[in-house]
Amino acid sequence: MFNPDLKKMLENVNSRYSLVVGTAKRAREIRDEAIEKEEPVEIKTVSTAIEEICDGKYVISEPDELK
Repeated sequence: MFNPDLKKMLENVNSRYSLVVGTAKRAREIRDEAIEKEEPVEIKTVSTAIEEICDGKYVISEPDELK
């Protein structure tokens, strides 16, 4: 089972809610890209999104009101 470091993931966002929404958004983007390219998705899209966030490849942007 994949257990990312939650503290590390929360360093760049203000709340867990923002993290969840951003992760879900990226997972949908990954799925849509795979459908567009007609490629099978071997790894779960949420796991891929979490890895990208942990590695800094995907940054969750928040409105200025939340910062």
